[in-house]
Amino acid sequence: MSPEPRPTAVVLDVNETLSDTTPLAERLAAVGAGPHVAARFLPSVLRDGFARTLRAAPLPFADVAADVLRTDLGTAALDRPLEEAVEFVLAAFGELRTHPDVPAGLRRFHEHGVVTVAFTNGSAASCEALLTGSGVRGDVRHVLSVDDVGRWKPHAAAYGHVLDLLARDPGEVLFVAVHPWDLDGAAAAGMRTAWLDRDGAPFPRHATPPDLTAPGLDALAELVLGGR
Repeated sequence: MSPEPRPTAVVLDVNETLSDTTPLAERLAAVGAGPHVAARFLPSVLRDGFARTLRAAPLPFADVAADVLRTDLGTAALDRPLEEAVEFVLAAFGELRTHPDVPAGLRRFHEHGVVTVAFTNGSAASCEALLTGSGVRGDVRHVLSVDDVGRWKPHAAAYGHVLDLLARDPGEVLFVAVHPWDLDGAAAAGMRTAWLDRDGAPFPRHATPPDLTAPGLDALAELVLGGR
């Protein structure tokens, strides 16, 4: 059943929500890192990025990611010098593509006149590369980065930034993510939320429950738009 009223804008997180980050794990394995490094890489980047934001000294995503890699790869049996390995892994961000369920979902929202916004803790350039390389850039109205506001999500200022751009009541905006912490932040800003639960995991009890849950963006578009 579609929510009422239908949202006039959909804001989408990017890393892991839109992007399939499998190539990052593949590149980490290629340089000699164990699977545990790949499993903790993005969570560690977010942890350190959040910490910098909390003390009002945020850094760009790529800078934080590079330092995390230097730490995690520093004791690994690498097949190349450390800095070369770091550059090789980070280059994967420019080659990521969307999950298979994303193109149809974006297209459906776009065709129904819903304003679509990609909003990332990473750089706008990386997001543009993802969308263009996946053939979906034309279905996304705006590409926004927290670099524009100087605070990583889930800081309130980050969500306020996107709401200011859209000039809409928060209740008209549906925020979509795979990360419960991101949805919790968006809900605190007054937006409706949708959880893409691709793994069938339970939603954490401490976070504000999402208004909608779907296994992919295509299924979410069907849920929101119905047969229209």
